[in-house]
Amino acid sequence: MAKKEETISMIDTLAEFKDLKNIDKDTMISVLEDSFRNVIAKMFGTDENFDVIINPEKGDFEIWRNRTVVADDELENPTLQITQTEARKIDADCEVGEEVTDEVHFADFGRRAILNLRQTLASKILELQKDSLFAKYKDKIGQIVSADVYQVWKKEILLLDDDGNELLLPKTEQIPSDFYRKGETVRAVVLRVDNLNNNPKIILSRTAPVFLERLFELEVPEINDGLITIKRIARIPGERAKVAVESYDDRIDPVGACVGMKGARIHGIVRELRNENIDVINFTSNVSLFIQRALSPAKISSIRVSEDDKKAEVYLRPEEVSLAIGKGGLNIKLACMLTEYTIDVFRDIEGADEEDIYLDEFSDEIDSWIIDALKNIGCYTAKNVLAMSRAELIERADLEETTVDEILAVLSAEFEDQDNE
Repeated sequence: MAKKEETISMIDTLAEFKDLKNIDKDTMISVLEDSFRNVIAKMFGTDENFDVIINPEKGDFEIWRNRTVVADDELENPTLQITQTEARKIDADCEVGEEVTDEVHFADFGRRAILNLRQTLASKILELQKDSLFAKYKDKIGQIVSADVYQVWKKEILLLDDDGNELLLPKTEQIPSDFYRKGETVRAVVLRVDNLNNNPKIILSRTAPVFLERLFELEVPEINDGLITIKRIARIPGERAKVAVESYDDRIDPVGACVGMKGARIHGIVRELRNENIDVINFTSNVSLFIQRALSPAKISSIRVSEDDKKAEVYLRPEEVSLAIGKGGLNIKLACMLTEYTIDVFRDIEGADEEDIYLDEFSDEIDSWIIDALKNIGCYTAKNVLAMSRAELIERADLEETTVDEILAVLSAEFEDQDNE
């Protein structure tokens, strides 16, 4: 009765193995055979004269032993040899020197052998599952996947895909306004697959530029078909993004195609990204023109580009400076990311440019961090600062009132000295 139960138990094990996903039949048979041979080798000292036949469809197996027939008084190795008397119980016509084959029942090996086999199989199955998971998601890096929230932690979210595989969405890869509850479906891009000690960890991202690129491919058929190409993307997740596109067909307006009729196409992307503002612009290899487009909606008066240093000096009318910089400096930051140029913004004050002085010239009288704060709001020269009101400087540069008063006094005094001269 015990042997029958053990045999059934082994067949159940094989049936479980057979039902595993992502494991091909040849690999399954090979692993099963290796596991059986390991146990046989431990039992008999060798497995070279054993044939292991696996039937994955039925979930069962057979083990056959081949031994050479020797005279009754010449038996030396019972594993490889069998006496003629014993052999004739298997094959009545066998002669010395011939080979006989008999079936070995694995259940006869005892509980320890069966337990050993089950443990070996479980270990190999787990290893195969990990290898399969790693290979599956390694090929999906850069692609969008959907998964359900299983558990929300402080630093990351645990997700489960359709096959029950665990995926991780770290807090650093979430859009700041993302909020999920258990059971909700999340769309994200596969950022990377770590495989430390053969333990795959799939990391997802919703902040990577490639996530925005894949969303455009889903929403804009012309991009998916290759008629429009996304050349560059700059993102500040959850806030704003700039996308440079180019069309290989003169009849297609790449910006219009991406935005869609009344913004229909881009609205879906904006909703997915938690109302992230997206600017779509035409790409061009003309650096000056590309920088001008990247700074939109601001209109540039003039531009000076140094391609060797990857720097650009942009001059705008005073009322355009705030547009170029954008709320919190986002517009100019994204323009720098998109063009890969360092962009300096200057106020274009007609008839006064030659008399103006760069703030860096005042480094002996004004601390460098204060100068940097003024540059961050688009004030690169003394007259840039003086053109702004005291209240605007305090608010936008986030400086103390006394500090602003001291700055204005220093800069005003410089121009008073020039007038006296």
